Amino acid sequence: MKIYISADIEGITGTTHWDETEKKHPDYAEFRDQMTAEVNAACEGALAAGATGIMVKDAHDSARNIMAEKLPKSCQLWRGWSGHPYFMMDGIDPTYAAVLMIGYHSRAGAHTNPLSHSMSGSDGYIQINGIYASEFMINTYAAALSGVPVAFVTGDAGLCREAQDLIPALRTVAVKEGIGSSTINIHPQLAVEQIRNGVEQALQGDLKRYLIKLPERFSVNIRYKEHTKAYSSSFYPGVSLPEPYTIHFEAGDFFEVLRMFAFVL
Repeated sequence: MKIYISADIEGITGTTHWDETEKKHPDYAEFRDQMTAEVNAACEGALAAGATGIMVKDAHDSARNIMAEKLPKSCQLWRGWSGHPYFMMDGIDPTYAAVLMIGYHSRAGAHTNPLSHSMSGSDGYIQINGIYASEFMINTYAAALSGVPVAFVTGDAGLCREAQDLIPALRTVAVKEGIGSSTINIHPQLAVEQIRNGVEQALQGDLKRYLIKLPERFSVNIRYKEHTKAYSSSFYPGVSLPEPYTIHFEAGDFFEVLRMFAFVL
C-alpha cells in the first residue's frame, strides 16, 4: 500500500501570521519544526496501518521546508517544484492507494483562517462549477484523475468542514480555528497524537469509500485582486474576460484546468 502525503504550513497548529510561514523570517523555524512533526505523525500512522511506501510532497512556498532527517527512513521526500501542472500533487499516479493532506487551510475569500488563500494568492477567489474552490478541492480533483482517493486531511476547522462536504466519509483533524486575524490552536503534541491515530484509522478498510466522481465538465471563474492580472491571464487559450477582474475558462478534462492554473495563477 503506497501512500502519498501533500503538506502545507498555513493549516499547521499555531501558524497565525505570514511571518511564521516564510523562510526569511526568524519566526519561521518554530513552525517549520511543527510542520515536520505533523507530517512525521502522518507517516507513522500510515506505516502502522500497513503502508509499504510513502511519498511526501513538500507543498508550501519554496517546497523546501520539511526536515528529511525527522521522517521515517522508509519515506521519500519530494522537494521543490518541477513545473508540472499537478503542482502540490506532483507525482501522483494510480499506484498510490490513498492521499493524506497535512497542514491545509481555508480557501481564498474564507474568514476561517487569517492565512486563507488559494494557490498563488493573486486571486480573490476561484470557482469551479459555481463552488468556491480551496487547494483541498483542487488537489482532490487532481488525485481523482488518477483514481486515487483522499482519505485524511488536517488544517483549520473551516477547511475540515468544507472537506467533509466534498467527501462525507473523510477523516479530519482540526488543529486550529481562525477568528479575524487570530487563531485558537490545539497543543502541538496533541496535534501530533491525533494525526498519527487518525491516519492509522483512516487507512483501515475499503479506501474507495473516499473516492469522488469528477464532474463531466468544468466551468471555472477566477477573480483576481488586480485587474491587470486578469487582463494578462485572458490571453491564455480558451480564457475569456467577462469583466475587468475576472476570467472564465471551460474544459471537459480537469487536467486542462490544472494546465490553465499553472499559467494564470
